[in-house]
Amino acid sequence: MIETSGLTKRYGAVTALDHVSFVIRPGEIVGLLGPNGAGKTTMLKLLTGYLPPTEGSAKISDLDVVDDSLRLRRSIGYLPEANPLYDDLAVYESLQWTARLRQIPAEQYAQVIRSAVERCGLTDVLGKNISELSKGYRQRVGLAQAILHDPEILILDEPTSGLDPNQQQEVLQLIQTLKQKKTVLLSTHILSEAQTACDRVLIIHQGKIVADGTPQLLSQNLTQGYRLVIELKAGAEAAQATLAEIPGVSKITLQQETEGRSLFLLESTERDVREDVFARIVQRHWTLLQMTPESVSLEDVFRQLTTSVDNKAVNAEGIKP
Repeated sequence: MIETSGLTKRYGAVTALDHVSFVIRPGEIVGLLGPNGAGKTTMLKLLTGYLPPTEGSAKISDLDVVDDSLRLRRSIGYLPEANPLYDDLAVYESLQWTARLRQIPAEQYAQVIRSAVERCGLTDVLGKNISELSKGYRQRVGLAQAILHDPEILILDEPTSGLDPNQQQEVLQLIQTLKQKKTVLLSTHILSEAQTACDRVLIIHQGKIVADGTPQLLSQNLTQGYRLVIELKAGAEAAQATLAEIPGVSKITLQQETEGRSLFLLESTERDVREDVFARIVQRHWTLLQMTPESVSLEDVFRQLTTSVDNKAVNAEGIKP
């Protein structure tokens, strides 16, 4: 649905986006993450035809962002970071105006507006002026405008910016309900949003994509293996020696020993060793109190990749320089 190849944008001597390439498949909700100034908004402006690229290419539903710019803009739904609304219009008037701009036939206005209003939870504020709405409702109106013409692709730039936690959750739930029929590219700097709402994340830093994959895969790949927290009733020395014998275990660290209980962090680089660990504990007639996979959080991945000058790119195949 979205494909870029070597996409680059320069402003004089400043390179805002540096040879970015990625593919977004139909039905995915993809989060675009990055610190301020990383190039997120620039990328979205290129993808929506707002700015031309300096180099490279991008296609959305086989429409080139330069050669087919007008057709592309007609076909997508876009919510920019600064949600542009006319304060002196009522909500219904704003949606009707958008329908007219989208060249939706007049006889379909009522149907498409009703559908957008129901999906975005605007029924109670239809008669209110935009100027009377809270930030959360203004974002809902922006989303309703973006989906009014039923686009296959939605591009949303910081859709929860400035909202309180309840409003953020409401907007994210709305976005997730759109997944069944739409592909969504969602720019955000709130990592918890990406963790819960997105199937996949792209992390951008200094104009380059430094990570591409599911939050779970990125965490696993950054640690280059598996980590297990294991607690059992056994002497620490005997347990550590036994667990270290399991094929694939690369490191085992005693974290705590109290009253006959031992807590370890076990690391394996080759494979998931949980079944072997369980079998070995049963064989020794020890009591297993806990065996919990531990992964690096998306916040840890983000911090490591965006604070290092010589960061490494991460993708579904692992970490690559």
